[in-house]
Amino acid sequence: MIRANSIPVSPTLDENFKPETIPESEQPVTGRVFLLSLQAILNALVIGFIAKGLVLLIDLITNISFYGKFSFEATTPLHNPLGWMVILVPIAGSVIVGIMARFGSSAIRGHGIPEAMEKIITGESKIPIKLTFLKPISAAISIGTGGPFGAEGPIIATGGAFGSVSGQIMRISSSERKIMLAAGACAGMAAIFGSPLAATLLAIELLLFEFSPKSVIPVALSCATGAAVHLVCFGNTPVFAMPDIPVASGIALVTYVAMGLFIGVIAAIISKSVYLLEDYFEKLPVHWMWWPAIGAIVVGITGYFAPSTLGVGYSNITDLLTGSLPLSMLLILCFLKYLSWVVALSSGTSGGTLAPLFTIGGAAGALIGVFVLKIFPGSEINIATAALIGMAAMFAGASRAILTSIVFLMETTAQPHALLPLIGACTAAYSISFFLMKGSIMTEKIQRRGIRTPDVYKPDVLQTINALNVMDDAPVLVCIDNKIGDIKQWLLDNINTYQDSFLIVTDKKENFIGYVETSKVFTSDDSIASNSIQTLISEKLPVVQERQSLASVSEVMANYDMQCVAVIEGNNKKVKGVITSNDIVQAYSNHYKQENDYRVSISVKRRTKKFLIKGKYFMQSKFSREDI
Repeated sequence: MIRANSIPVSPTLDENFKPETIPESEQPVTGRVFLLSLQAILNALVIGFIAKGLVLLIDLITNISFYGKFSFEATTPLHNPLGWMVILVPIAGSVIVGIMARFGSSAIRGHGIPEAMEKIITGESKIPIKLTFLKPISAAISIGTGGPFGAEGPIIATGGAFGSVSGQIMRISSSERKIMLAAGACAGMAAIFGSPLAATLLAIELLLFEFSPKSVIPVALSCATGAAVHLVCFGNTPVFAMPDIPVASGIALVTYVAMGLFIGVIAAIISKSVYLLEDYFEKLPVHWMWWPAIGAIVVGITGYFAPSTLGVGYSNITDLLTGSLPLSMLLILCFLKYLSWVVALSSGTSGGTLAPLFTIGGAAGALIGVFVLKIFPGSEINIATAALIGMAAMFAGASRAILTSIVFLMETTAQPHALLPLIGACTAAYSISFFLMKGSIMTEKIQRRGIRTPDVYKPDVLQTINALNVMDDAPVLVCIDNKIGDIKQWLLDNINTYQDSFLIVTDKKENFIGYVETSKVFTSDDSIASNSIQTLISEKLPVVQERQSLASVSEVMANYDMQCVAVIEGNNKKVKGVITSNDIVQAYSNHYKQENDYRVSISVKRRTKKFLIKGKYFMQSKFSREDI
């Protein structure tokens, strides 16, 4: 193929022709982010009051179920007068939840976050509108009748459903709908706990799977609005208020990190046990609508002997953080709460995981702290701090949301001295979890269905590479005056070496004119073989510039269904090269090969040898001067 600069320019060429250049967007924040943020704030206001309504509904059902009175007063099943009949209350509630799941929507089953993740990954973030009503009602019935869950899971699911529904009404993309879903879900969490930063981090670590201005801004504003509603509806006292804890000494920090490692092992065992029991429920010879009732038998019996295991249990968390609970109570909250919760959750009823994990982790941390002080009284640890880091490490190990775990306990306890112990313990638990389980308690359920969830958030490699660094700078260019027959013959002669689906057409100065599809050349009639190739040019296809990122280039190629694209110099029309889809794949592959290329960059041995040699020369020159 003859390059363009050896052929005279066609007299029919329009000198004013300009190729369609698709510029790379340099502005990550646009007017659409503002619109999404505004809608997210409005949604958060509604979701915040829904969260308050859910808490009131749980209190109402608790009062009716355990005390026989119609009241919205905050209460727990702890002092119920039912005796052995308390066993029947969770069973009755679970029967109702099973019926709602069977005839309403099976999506109300579970603890909310895995279901939201699944919709984001596979369902274009579309959640049916009926879940906005069914999820909070079913959760209120489950928890209000003694289910050992927290209210945060259902309100996260409800907020996510509300955000998704509003996103389906709006004219937005699936990516923007994902932002609305995450913003709604985490606004619910912020409204329950008054923890806007932790809620924002939860969105990043478990729902968005990305960190970018267009997603973080709406989510952060939504969470801040949810937290503002929390102040109005629940007050400004920390949710888990606790006595001030002392600054951890060096030996205490080391002990807390070791405790975090041990609790990370426990978190992995707990996560695996949830899905092991789910497998057993799957084998039962009864319809799944009855599974919650079967699981509720264990909940009821456990609640009869240990009433503190029934219901939300936020008061248990506060009691643990005092550091003064007796050993018997710590054992109940660690083992019996775990038994009740793991069976109920595995049965597929509606409820959350965050509060139960905090309760179990806090009790485990306190028990370990008591043991450590007994064996090593010089460890200088504090039982309240041990319970605190136990809660955070349990959630970090089970969910792998390490930043959320650290910040959440900081926000909900307002304990600045807890920061270092929390970082150490959570990092230890988070690290060990990767060696002990493939997924997390949040992802295992959907991974079993073949849905992959990312556990590494890296910047897009293609955004860091320019077209200039990848393009073929000696492309095949076709002069506009070449004949169709000649081009057809050249393609036939080079059919094994030229695989691109387009030919780039230029003038004699290598200025871009357009593309010709090779398929059109092959199928062209012999009667037009003597015509100029200009006859077959597709002028509406774009070019890219040298400084455009490969991410932008690949987007252009995908949008126009092109296997290759011309690269021009700056804002003029001169063709500098061509990029094919294979070039992009190769650049991506080379980057990861380079990341995994382990080598010594600085040889200590070689540098030491050089130093000795230079020292020897220095001494020789010194002695030479003295001799003189």
